Amino acid sequence: MKRQLSLTLRLTAFFAVTSGIVLLGLAWIITLSIEEHFITQDKDILEKKSKIVQDIILKIDDSMIFQDLPNRLKSNLIGHNDLIISAISTDSSKLYSSSDIEIPFHELFKKTDRKLNRVISWSYGGQNYRSLITSASTESRPKTSFYLIISINTNHHDTFMYRFQGSLLFYTVIATLLSGMLGLFAARKGLLPLYKMKDQALSITVNQLSRRMSDKSVPVEISTLAKALNKMLDNLEDSFRRLSNFSSDIAHELRTPISNLSTQTQVVLSKPRDAETYRNVLISNAEEHEHISRMITDMLFLAKTDNGLILPSSETIPLDEQVNDLFEFYDALAEDKRISLILTGRGSIAGDRLMVRRAINNLLSNAIRHTPIEGTITVNIIERDDRITLTVCNTGSPIPKSEIPHLFDRFYRAEQSRTKNDSDGFGLGLAITEAILKAHAGTITVTSDEHQTCFIMDYPINKASTDSLRH
Repeated sequence: MKRQLSLTLRLTAFFAVTSGIVLLGLAWIITLSIEEHFITQDKDILEKKSKIVQDIILKIDDSMIFQDLPNRLKSNLIGHNDLIISAISTDSSKLYSSSDIEIPFHELFKKTDRKLNRVISWSYGGQNYRSLITSASTESRPKTSFYLIISINTNHHDTFMYRFQGSLLFYTVIATLLSGMLGLFAARKGLLPLYKMKDQALSITVNQLSRRMSDKSVPVEISTLAKALNKMLDNLEDSFRRLSNFSSDIAHELRTPISNLSTQTQVVLSKPRDAETYRNVLISNAEEHEHISRMITDMLFLAKTDNGLILPSSETIPLDEQVNDLFEFYDALAEDKRISLILTGRGSIAGDRLMVRRAINNLLSNAIRHTPIEGTITVNIIERDDRITLTVCNTGSPIPKSEIPHLFDRFYRAEQSRTKNDSDGFGLGLAITEAILKAHAGTITVTSDEHQTCFIMDYPINKASTDSLRH
């Protein structure tokens, strides 16, 4: 597998490449500026020399113009031997040239779009030139008019630019490498808090989950990362603690029935027994097996919810009918404790009938267990807009506020009692109820005061939610 570059090398490479691009762009701008300067400089020289030559030609007699011109130019243009002066008639015939170089007049004239006083660059024999085309005339009568071409060799400019560009490229490369080295230093310095954070993370073990990342003396961006990691560690520590408690509770819950099964079986097999004794032991063992089976079933149900519980079926469920059926089931137990069971309201939702019935059953079972003698359990169904709520309230002692956030945790029991033999006795009943509500796109909340404790189940009943449940 291809090895990925470290963040330090990536930042260094990015900084070096960016610096190189910036420096190359700057070098290109400098080169263009110098070339523009040379063009302007040459144009200024050509215009000045053109003015001098025009003045010389203007004062020469027409009959002697091209015979006397070389001497006059030589005396007036001392020190400018690099100038080439050519005269072309209006019919394109060559009248005079101070050099043997063939000047491509027609091509130069086309480049100027037949407009005068423009500077044109051209080459001949490996040499580069710039020329200015103007018009000239004499004072004699009739005047003689022709084109005057003033040219200058620019090879010295080209030689300078070649050397200058080479030097500029060399120093650009050197500057880019230096920028890369500085970028490496800056990246290492800037990422030093990350390396420290890595060391802190490596020091966190199963036995030291309470340790946290420092988020005080680090840059803002890394501080945000440290806080996010600390939040993650909080969640991991909480999950690990709950998992440890889960394992402990599972071991405890399974140990008792398994121990009972083992003890009873060993005792009954220790000596011959009559058929009735064997029958009673088998009945007791069956109860213990049922106890274990219910707990394992509840655990498997919660495991499914962790991976996205899919509803086995979806149908219209009248909630009031389900509550009435459960009231009949708990009627005898409620009568023994002289508890009043009251139902108000009605409404229907879409979902799995058995799961919804189980959720309501868990709340009613929990309410009957915690309602004092001669207390009251009230189930209120309210349908409004696209939601329907089913509230189960019971009188009795309030739930401490510190325990309310943990009521739906698995194996959490406020009374810390381990003597119950129903599924709620495992501390799984409310966790299962919450999972069922989530599977139906609903929520469950708790309120508790000195008067009563209420569990509020909220379901969606709009068409979109119903359709999503069916799929």
